Amino acid sequence: MSLAANKVKGIRAAACSEVYSAKFTRLHNNSNILCLGGRVIGPETAKIMVDAFVNTEFEGGRHQRRVDMIDALERGEKL
Repeated sequence: MSLAANKVKGIRAAACSEVYSAKFTRLHNNSNILCLGGRVIGPETAKIMVDAFVNTEFEGGRHQRRVDMIDALERGEKL
């Protein structure tokens, strides 16, 4: 799911299996899509993960450079 989503311009999808990853993919990578495995994660854990993802804002700072590099690659620029 995340592999296909990341082929779409402007999408930064992350496949997460626990709350920590759901929060930090947003905090450090400015991910805008959260992918959850339906057979791997129970409903209550999924709710907590979605809540953490939605309520976490991108930290920017030292992480902005990485996001800028991802955006440049998406535009076909060389790094």
